[in-house]
Amino acid sequence: MRSLYVHQVPGSPERSLPSSNSMTLISNDPSWWPILNANLISSYFIVAASVALMYDWALTFGQEIELIWRQRWSLMTFLYLSVRYVGIVYAVVNILVNVTVPTFLTTDAVSLIIAYANNWASDIVNVILGVIMIVRLHAMYQRSRKVLTFLVVIFVAIRIVNAVMAGLKMMQIYAEEFVLSGTYYMCMIGYHDVGEFLSLNSVPWMLDTVWEALALCLAVWVAAKHLRELRQHSTSSVTGDCFTALMKTHVCYFVSFVAVSCFELSFLSPTLSANFYLPESQVYAGFIQIFTLAQMFVLGPRLILGVREYHAKLVADSDAATAMTSIAFQERVHVAISSSV
Repeated sequence: MRSLYVHQVPGSPERSLPSSNSMTLISNDPSWWPILNANLISSYFIVAASVALMYDWALTFGQEIELIWRQRWSLMTFLYLSVRYVGIVYAVVNILVNVTVPTFLTTDAVSLIIAYANNWASDIVNVILGVIMIVRLHAMYQRSRKVLTFLVVIFVAIRIVNAVMAGLKMMQIYAEEFVLSGTYYMCMIGYHDVGEFLSLNSVPWMLDTVWEALALCLAVWVAAKHLRELRQHSTSSVTGDCFTALMKTHVCYFVSFVAVSCFELSFLSPTLSANFYLPESQVYAGFIQIFTLAQMFVLGPRLILGVREYHAKLVADSDAATAMTSIAFQERVHVAISSSV
């Protein structure tokens, strides 16, 4: 994630300038203005994505209370709450950093902490989403130990490589403080070797794409197998409907992940990365931010919420059918008693 924090310094320009022995760079060079403009464009998209995430949380909060908080707690409950509320914290921090003027100016140390937290939070959430996917596939394959072992081995291998890449990326990051045009205080996150950073950033995206494609293929295969067996026996089953519900959420999640991966990998191309501060590049990066948040923190929790919602509907329909049967039985008994009398 690209981090660039700019805050307008309150007060007059003379009072906002730091002392001469400060490590902060002071410049009135107009060549910095495109960077300021790029940051403003990026901030608009970051805030828009964060607000959209908060809005989705507000829309689904009623379902969350009913289907998550009031149900028996399990591993999936913990995973859902972790993904959902890490996203909420991420959105709140983004809004505070990019909209409000903080009580303290963002220093290079604080900016580095935020950059590290953003990157590691993304990796942790991807691990949680991978665990959710493994649990779903394990259930779809009727708790097969072979399938579980295969998935865990592949997933752990990918996560180890990604963790190493993340650690190497963190070594490439540095932060610098600027005061530009006597008015804007900026703390910019940069990279010691941009080419190496882009290479390190592309590897996790490619490995994660392979993992998601593998998960989708396994899900499609077992779902098609079960549906074919049901058609051969000419019977409708709750199991078939359950597989259909699982596949709907899975396909939506996979399509969003592929879209984000394509955007991200194309953004790492030399053409776009070399012109990062152009408005067009910032708009492109802004859409990546929106799709990434939607994929991780909106569609990710829905992998669990969708199944819980289907199960609740199934139970409600079953209770309604039982109630209707009971009413019909009582009516038949009443008619029989009346006729006998």
